[in-house]
Amino acid sequence: QVQLVESGGGLVQPGGSLRLSCAASGIAFSIYDMGWYRQAPGKQRELVAGISSFASGGRTNYADSVKGRFTIWRDNAKNTVYLQMNSLKPEDTAVYFCNSRRLRDDYWGQGTQVTVSS
Repeated sequence: QVQLVESGGGLVQPGGSLRLSCAASGIAFSIYDMGWYRQAPGKQRELVAGISSFASGGRTNYADSVKGRFTIWRDNAKNTVYLQMNSLKPEDTAVYFCNSRRLRDDYWGQGTQVTVSS
């Protein structure tokens, strides 16, 4: 059974930082592309950051809105992908979802709420 379990969300003031973690089980983690998505109320889910599999070199990509503020990385030994979020803005408020993808496999976590507010 595949599980993606996110953690690290919460309430933070503008300009603050949070680190999200996504622990995966039930998959050969290193061969999957991993990503963080977010969905704000009334909006479509959008890609925040992605990182390719180990075999593909662990290449990263980011939404323009988070470039220079967010960093994604993965620890294949721990089956975990991280998202460091700095200089948070109110518009970053959303539910953040972890995703793993390979060929026809497409798995999602349950999401973790991030609220940026003073």
